[in-house]
Amino acid sequence: MPKVGMPEIRRPQLVEATMAVIDEVGLSGASVALISRKAGVSPGIINHYFGGKHGLLEETMRSVLRQLSATSIAYLSAVDPQDVTARIKAIVAANFDSYQVENKVVKTWLAFWAQSMHDPALYRLQRVNEKRLLSHLRRELKRVLPAQDAAFVAQGIAALIDGIWLRGALNPDGICPQQAQRIILDYLDKQLVALNASGQ
Repeated sequence: MPKVGMPEIRRPQLVEATMAVIDEVGLSGASVALISRKAGVSPGIINHYFGGKHGLLEETMRSVLRQLSATSIAYLSAVDPQDVTARIKAIVAANFDSYQVENKVVKTWLAFWAQSMHDPALYRLQRVNEKRLLSHLRRELKRVLPAQDAAFVAQGIAALIDGIWLRGALNPDGICPQQAQRIILDYLDKQLVALNASGQ
């Protein structure tokens, strides 16, 4: 976490610079020197407030996750609270929002996922994000399915989000949010029909 006293104007500036450098040279090449140059600050600022590259990457991912959370809330607030399908569609759409599929953000996500396997602090961030997504999906699905089925379908939707997102991230053409949402909603519709039929 950044130290108290970090000028708020510097925080987004450094986050943007971190993503831009990761986009250009990857995480391994994203040195404090390159990031500070991109941000127009001295390397000492990064080392003082973030403890170096690792702390800055953590803050960058916290920023991306805060953006995702805010987008999810905004999308959910715009749909009928009683329309389960619309609310799940809103959750899915937030994960494929235009900001989240920007090239620099995509590459930062990939770097974060890879690094989190070896870094306890980043792994905790990943787990929090995963649990939040599953919790939101289960909450909506339990309104139309038994708890066990809701958990099963939530896991399926989360896996599709991650899988489609990863495949799109590695595709030269990038991620297609519209296609992603169509695939996931098709899965949801089929699961709701099948599980409701089996429960009759």
